[in-house]
Amino acid sequence: MKVTNEKTENNQAFLTIEMEPDEVEESLDKSYRRLVQKTKIPGFRQGKAPRAILERHVGKESLFEDTLEHLIPQAYEDAIKEQELETIAQPQIEVTQHDPLVFKAIVPLKPKITLGDYKQIRLTPEPVEVTEDHITSVMDQLRHQHATWEPVDRAVEFNDLVVIDVESNIDNEPFINQEAAQFQVVPETSFPAPGFSEQLIGMKKEEEKEFKLQFPSDDTREEIAGKEPDFKVRLTEVKQEVLPEVNDEFAQLIDPELENVDALREKVESELKRSAEEKTKANFEERVIENLVDISEVEYPPVMVEAETSRILEQRFQRGRQELDEYLRLTSKTEDELREEVQPMAEKRVTQSLLLGRIMVEEQIEVSEEEINAEIETIMASAAGGKEELEKLLNTAPARQSVAQTLTTRKTIQRLVNIAQDLNEKQDNTTEEEK
Repeated sequence: MKVTNEKTENNQAFLTIEMEPDEVEESLDKSYRRLVQKTKIPGFRQGKAPRAILERHVGKESLFEDTLEHLIPQAYEDAIKEQELETIAQPQIEVTQHDPLVFKAIVPLKPKITLGDYKQIRLTPEPVEVTEDHITSVMDQLRHQHATWEPVDRAVEFNDLVVIDVESNIDNEPFINQEAAQFQVVPETSFPAPGFSEQLIGMKKEEEKEFKLQFPSDDTREEIAGKEPDFKVRLTEVKQEVLPEVNDEFAQLIDPELENVDALREKVESELKRSAEEKTKANFEERVIENLVDISEVEYPPVMVEAETSRILEQRFQRGRQELDEYLRLTSKTEDELREEVQPMAEKRVTQSLLLGRIMVEEQIEVSEEEINAEIETIMASAAGGKEELEKLLNTAPARQSVAQTLTTRKTIQRLVNIAQDLNEKQDNTTEEEK
């Protein structure tokens, strides 16, 4: 066997492997002995037919395909050892010549990671601030959520709730036809067509109106893009929103355990602060990791990005191929175009994952069985139903390994956060009494 390493590019080795004739012949003979044992040939006992007879019976091509199936993987493994290559995934293999047998292999190599001096990263988290305006905004949202709708005898205004009978057609074909439909008149909404809400403004009870609208030519729904639907609307009722007063009764409506409106405001402020702290924490972690990426160098083969791209799409389209195909149809995109859109996110994830993995090793970060058990208990506590099945699933080896990986990554990020805030040194310098 002759192995030539043509080049190394994009963290991939490009090998050309040429087999010696006697190696191919030896493998052909092994294929013959393997196939003759399971092939029934008239006139011969099973396993006793000569090779020439077997070749005529199954075809030389079948014998050669079986040879390639067994010879190439072993030859590839021998070539990897000879070239002392560290691989991370299966290669792309192409047979380029049969006599002599030559094949090419594109070999994904182990990533090269050069960590920057991450212990010198210093950053300050953004301050967490909850203002009175934030609290008022949430209180207003709660009022809208618990509002009532009362009939009024006046013309339609924005944000009213109306009851209408609708008849509509596109190119003389029925579009939307419904009686007693409830519709909130929100400005600049695109449903059921752009400008529909605006056409209802000023209408009064029992009034009828006919009008045309137009969908934009770049509408993602090809069947209606650029079309002009005809609408005929009859208004049967107008309702306006009546907001509840902010008082103790309102507070108990939101949460029966709250004594008064002051307690409600305190609860809103507390939840806003918790949410803001979580967001600030996530943003700070992202900034720390971005700084780590900026001072480090990572090289990896394209196959890692391809695999991560597939993972992202699987997470996005959890119902599988049917959901993906429907999305591609609605957006008029090809799968290659979608994968190209997702690729930057995949590249970012691969880079960050590799760097965090190296930090785990450098900092000797591990998780114990007790920590894994505690995390599983936390997951179980938040589960809605089917806890027995979930518990069995979470205690399988792959699930525990996944939980361990999540915890290790979490601890690694926290270590980086502590370094960025100079917390590790501060903790190390405290006295036992202070601790």
